[in-house]
Amino acid sequence: MIPYHDENQTQRTPYVTIALIAVTTLAWLVVQGAGSALTLAESVCELGLIPGELTLSLAPGTPYPMGEGLACLTDPGRQISNVLTSMFLHGSWMHLLGNMWFLWLFGNNIEDSMTRPRFVAFYLLTGLAAALAQVASGPSSEVPMVGASGAISGVMGAYLVLFPRVRVYTMVPLGFFMQSMALPAWMMLVYWALLQFAGGVTSVVSAQTGGVAFWAHLGGFLAGIVLVKTFERRDRVAAHVAEHWNPRH
Repeated sequence: MIPYHDENQTQRTPYVTIALIAVTTLAWLVVQGAGSALTLAESVCELGLIPGELTLSLAPGTPYPMGEGLACLTDPGRQISNVLTSMFLHGSWMHLLGNMWFLWLFGNNIEDSMTRPRFVAFYLLTGLAAALAQVASGPSSEVPMVGASGAISGVMGAYLVLFPRVRVYTMVPLGFFMQSMALPAWMMLVYWALLQFAGGVTSVVSAQTGGVAFWAHLGGFLAGIVLVKTFERRDRVAAHVAEHWNPRH
């Protein structure tokens, strides 16, 4: 399913969402050379999150092949800053464009539900939770992890809590054709979360060390569900309470 529009109007210009998209895109163009093979490999190796490096379970210099004649060697030390930098890097144009589209589609409404500084903190915290979930699933892995998917999964988890009944227009494959359907957000997002769980279990059973970071997606999604009410604007909370409060006479 590919969502492309929702019926959820925002009350403010989503400056933080726009800034996150701009910074991430700039990182792809400048730091990662817009996908140039050598520059891309260097950026992923030097600034991506390597679980075994963070947990110190890999010896410095442990190699991971990154293409013909290229290998990423783990550095000494935990490289803690890579937990942050990895959130703004991507592995391909499709990886970048897919993530930025989902961030724009769901992030503007979640930013609208919070103050802007809170949304920044929420985005980074759910990204951190996603990274740690992936590290926990393979603490000795030498595979560098990059992508905003975990933080964006947190945004999607928050959307599920705050706007479960909003209709999201989605392209759904029906045989050889794609059909546009308006689905409630909860249906699409729960389906997506179940896919991430199934993918995570399958990757463990198959002993896969590469591919999609399913546990990061699920970890970020759950973090978004848990944290969103803490970060929601107080005026929204007060309005919700007033709307549903019926004093007894």
